[in-house]
Amino acid sequence: MFNRVITNQTKTMILLMAVFTTVILIFGGSVYFSIVNFSHQRFYELLKIRTTTIVQIEKNKDLLDLPENYVLNSNNDEELPMERDYVFAVPSDSNFTDISNKIHIPSSFFKNILRKGEANFNDSEFYYIGQSFKHRNKDYIAIASAKNHYVVHYLGFLKRTLITCMILSIFFSMIFSFYLSKTLFKPILKITGKVKEISSENLHLRLEPQPGNKELNELVETFNTMLTRIETSFETQNHLIGNVSHELRTPLTSIMGEADVALSINRTAEEYKETLGIILDEAEKLDKKIKALLLIAQTGFDGKIQKIDRVRMDQLLWDVIETLRKIDSRNNIYLDISMLPDNPKKLKVQGNEQLLHLAVANIISNGCKYSDFQKVKVSLGATDTDLYIIVKDIGIGIPESEMNKIYDPFFRASNTQNYEGYGIGLPLARNIVRMHNGELLVSSQENEGTTVQMRFPTIYGLLMQQENS
Repeated sequence: MFNRVITNQTKTMILLMAVFTTVILIFGGSVYFSIVNFSHQRFYELLKIRTTTIVQIEKNKDLLDLPENYVLNSNNDEELPMERDYVFAVPSDSNFTDISNKIHIPSSFFKNILRKGEANFNDSEFYYIGQSFKHRNKDYIAIASAKNHYVVHYLGFLKRTLITCMILSIFFSMIFSFYLSKTLFKPILKITGKVKEISSENLHLRLEPQPGNKELNELVETFNTMLTRIETSFETQNHLIGNVSHELRTPLTSIMGEADVALSINRTAEEYKETLGIILDEAEKLDKKIKALLLIAQTGFDGKIQKIDRVRMDQLLWDVIETLRKIDSRNNIYLDISMLPDNPKKLKVQGNEQLLHLAVANIISNGCKYSDFQKVKVSLGATDTDLYIIVKDIGIGIPESEMNKIYDPFFRASNTQNYEGYGIGLPLARNIVRMHNGELLVSSQENEGTTVQMRFPTIYGLLMQQENS
């Protein structure tokens, strides 16, 4: 239940606090134990200097006749805190029990000195270091001891200081973790808020890129692309709903009218034949319009049912032109390849070949039809990032006042009465182009001609962007 309530921002803040706290504890512990170890080593070095000094002093004496088990206590004005120096002869039986009891040092310490030549030892208060030496063929041991005030007093202060600093550091790390997690999630929360504002009534809205945030920008770009597909779908469905009743009612009305008239009175065989011919013609029109509606509706979605391949657009253009010439030999199409790039990789796009073929064929076919089969110029070119197909005719053009309706399904310009068609070619082509993350632009002047530009992102450009990023 707790995991369902806690947010990712809180989880991130807790994780950052845990990391910072661990680092602070490790750092503080390392500092403390390093200083403790250094203070021990340093104090032992001072004691070693004192022991060496004692040995030199004793060796320089003319007479060093110490009885066995006799301890010489040498006080040197406490050059070190509470310093106590000892020099004694090693017992012949190597039994240090009496000396150990007298100066309260374990006998194992003396044996270590004899075995190694030098040894150190410390209890709860004093530090000891001893050396063995010979004087006139007799073994002696010199020991220097003192109380390490630094460890006893100053390390306690250091411990309190470090604990205080660590508590303050953990407190400030909490504040920093909260601020950092809030900063990290602020763009995401902003995007979430913007997404909540988008509905079917305002699908034109888009998310804004986040400066300097590559990962979020990829998310924003992906979401905006999805919005474009959804907007296309909604626009298509809205157009269909608005036009389908009118476009389907017309042939249905003709069919029902002819059937009603035919059934109202007895007619001759020729009259029935004529009526059935009219009904068949209207039914064929109705069938074509239904197929067109289905095709437009299909291209209004995301196209997941379509197969996606790498398509060479120059080869596709040649195929489209050959197909259109076979359909009607009057189609006069000129392909301009003067802008072809040197690198053939720039001619490849990611998409569905059949849909791209349909879109390009519709545009070129319209150019041929509405220019009364005069020459239609088709240009193909590419930059490092995009591929362009430009179709230019010298036909009847589109009235300027009707340019805002050219993408409505079944809309036909007022100057197209003498041309067959259903008004689906251009909206169908635009949907297909937008499905491929491209753009379709139309410019036209009545009685002068129409130019249609299609832009598609190339695979080469996408790879270049990935490499640069």
